[in-house]
Amino acid sequence: MSLPSAFDPDPDPDAPDDAEPIKTEQNGEVTLAKQGGITFIGDIVKKSFGFVIIALITRLVSPSVYGLFVLATSVVLFVQVFATLGLPRAIDYYVPQFIAREEFDRVRGVFVQVVGYVTVVSVVVGALLFVGAGPIAELFGEPALRLALMLLAFALPLLAAFGVLLASFNAIKRLKYRVYVRDLVRTTARLLATAGLLLAGFGLLGVVGGYIIGLAVCVVFGAALLIKRTRTYAGSTFSWVPPKELLWYSVPLAFASVIYVALGQIDYVIVGYFLSSQDVGFYRVGYMLGQNLLIFFGALAPVFKPLIAEERTNDISVRDRYRTAVRWSIALTLPLLLILTLGATTYLSLVFTPQYAVAAPIIAVLAIGYIVSIAGGGPGGSLLQGLGYSRLVFFNTALLFIINIAVSVVLVPRIGILGAAVGSASALGIAGSAALVELYYYRGVHPFTSTLARVFAAAVPAAIAGGAVVLLVDILAIRAVLLPIVVIIAYGLAIGALGGVTENDIAVAGEIDPRVKRAMVRVSAVSFGGLK
Repeated sequence: MSLPSAFDPDPDPDAPDDAEPIKTEQNGEVTLAKQGGITFIGDIVKKSFGFVIIALITRLVSPSVYGLFVLATSVVLFVQVFATLGLPRAIDYYVPQFIAREEFDRVRGVFVQVVGYVTVVSVVVGALLFVGAGPIAELFGEPALRLALMLLAFALPLLAAFGVLLASFNAIKRLKYRVYVRDLVRTTARLLATAGLLLAGFGLLGVVGGYIIGLAVCVVFGAALLIKRTRTYAGSTFSWVPPKELLWYSVPLAFASVIYVALGQIDYVIVGYFLSSQDVGFYRVGYMLGQNLLIFFGALAPVFKPLIAEERTNDISVRDRYRTAVRWSIALTLPLLLILTLGATTYLSLVFTPQYAVAAPIIAVLAIGYIVSIAGGGPGGSLLQGLGYSRLVFFNTALLFIINIAVSVVLVPRIGILGAAVGSASALGIAGSAALVELYYYRGVHPFTSTLARVFAAAVPAAIAGGAVVLLVDILAIRAVLLPIVVIIAYGLAIGALGGVTENDIAVAGEIDPRVKRAMVRVSAVSFGGLK
């Protein structure tokens, strides 16, 4: 069965049909777990710094000033997609295949092509944003937005370079470098710069300046690190991927990225249009807290796509890696989902200020969409991208863009910021459902197993225990500490009792760290039926 040629997966350059897998399946899972663990640690650091930065901003400037910054960065991140044409995505698709076949001249060729194209396009788009800052500010009725957009226009080439760096680290499966650049250097530089500028009284300019400084510092550091750590692939000869083929893969992902960015960013625009900049700030905080539900899949995604790409002709290997990634992601996400959903009001009131507690319902609504999205291979179509179905990703997300806008435009004037959350959740759910159907139809793979069902079942007693804490404990600080402890213990006992830990999980854990293996053995020992 096949779609019309426009939807066929992109060709695996020069690969024989009977190519052998690069590694054994367990080695692939070990790589997924190790590199995912590295990225997870980085995500924790990044999100911790992110919360500190947002808490600092919300305490030193008014909600309306913070809302203006969110609105400005929303516009810039939306425009950024057109500044790269999706070309960084070609790096972590083609490079793993070329490295596996030791075609280093083609590795160098792809990198040079992407850097050249992205540099030119991002500068042009940045100039257009600079010129158009005034009309955009008038559109939103916020004169102060003009200066913020003019300054952030200079960040577009930096954002493009940042995307190339991250894709390069993904492609060579050296995610610790990604962590250094994205999660340590950028966040630290941004925090220090933002704090200094705000304390000096710069207000909105301080928030924008801290963002740009953090980005510039991490790009310089990342470029130096990439050059130093990829000398293995250095050389004087280059083999080019035909430009048409490169763009045929990348450009559909650029437009798909518009939709992915729009899942969050377009909501801020719609909220800002119908409501006030203060409401934009409230929605941003709730949405940011809800995004933590993707932290585990987000940790696996950077290495998941290259691992799928290098085995894209082997359906069995693709199926096994897909099921493993989804099961691990959902198993780790469910307790966090329960903690954030049950404790949203508590954490918003403590971390920010009590007025931000109005954003609590947003998290529960987004949670539904995120779980469906993970089952379908993740937001942005990571699995479909790794298989080469870039135009199918675009086909899916084009419909989602319309649905997200339509739902938000209808609901925001009626139910406020909750309507924007419903729009994003609807888009995520439809994206995940569409991907599930397509993956099964074209490749015969799906993530559903009896072990995954046990993982979902383990969330029920954990939800009951967490709900009891919320109902019975009135002091916010005590509730904030007790809730995650109770939920995690209840979930761990339930997943062990139901047999949600497999022998292969324990074997992979042993390859990573014996201490992790011992912990998983203890959890599995609770199982009434033994290891499944």
